[in-house]
Amino acid sequence: MKTFSLTDVGRVRESNQDYVYTSESPVGNLPNLFIVADGMGGHNAGDFASKYTVEQIVSYIEKAPMTNPVDLIRGAVTKANASLMAQAKSDTSLSGMGTTVVIATIVDDCMYVANVGDSRLYLLRDELTQITRDHSLVQEMVRMGEMDASEAKSHPDKNIITRAVGAFEDLAIDFFEEHVEPGDVILMCTDGLSNMVDDTDIRQMIQTGRDVVEKVQRLVEAANRGGGKDNITVAVIQI
Repeated sequence: MKTFSLTDVGRVRESNQDYVYTSESPVGNLPNLFIVADGMGGHNAGDFASKYTVEQIVSYIEKAPMTNPVDLIRGAVTKANASLMAQAKSDTSLSGMGTTVVIATIVDDCMYVANVGDSRLYLLRDELTQITRDHSLVQEMVRMGEMDASEAKSHPDKNIITRAVGAFEDLAIDFFEEHVEPGDVILMCTDGLSNMVDDTDIRQMIQTGRDVVEKVQRLVEAANRGGGKDNITVAVIQI
């Protein structure tokens, strides 16, 4: 396994509210752990939300006795959600904050994925396939047949998300399990990439990059060339 990650403020925002964590070595009872988060909230609240949530998830997994990856990740996100809401209640400057989160761990030939919000995980084998499902207003409309995917790409409300860590006491978390094999490439990213670069171009840059470092750098550069309207975070895992 080879991995590389990068986070970039972009060309418009003054601060970076994204946060990324990667570990190829064991974290508690997980053999590896990868997390991407995209915070939201005024002033420094978004920065705080993404970093705090990731730190809470990692801390929980380091100490928890469970061995089942889904149980571990569910427990970690649930605990982080409660802790983030408590922080918001105790500090008015953090009120209304929240964060997306996408988490992955690879155990033998199985990848376990969890997500809340619209940060994504893709798997590139022969084709580039989005594994996660966006929890956003426009994607809900696409799933209900009220809008097609091309309209969703440029819809003015595309950044409105329907789930976030820190937003609801009873948080719904989506889980996915995918078989992985040698040669597979996994991409985790915030919407600062997916809103700026088409999936076709993402696939081409991953396939032609010489190594994981070049793949990530190309993607971040492409998002900035496309406008860099949001913070950009990219993590690539090559099996």
